[in-house]
Amino acid sequence: MNTAEMLNELQMKALKDDGLRNRFLATENEADPLDRFCKICQNEGYEIYPMDVIIAGEEAAAMKRSTNGGGENAPMLEGEDDFYELFLAALK
Repeated sequence: MNTAEMLNELQMKALKDDGLRNRFLATENEADPLDRFCKICQNEGYEIYPMDVIIAGEEAAAMKRSTNGGGENAPMLEGEDDFYELFLAALK
């Protein structure tokens, strides 16, 4: 299972479990939000590390560019490929 699939599975779990959802949302207030987020993922049995989340976002952006004829025809919205931000937005 790749990082995006693991994050999707975790997101579904968090949407059904208010305690888990609140723990993920509370990461926004941490000194290192992504690190704390990944620690929660690991505690839930998913080996996700900060670099995994960053690389997954970059891979998604690269895939989007490749389907645009190799060039960036549409400017990316800020945070569009930020899996951490997208994950939290879906929980709010």
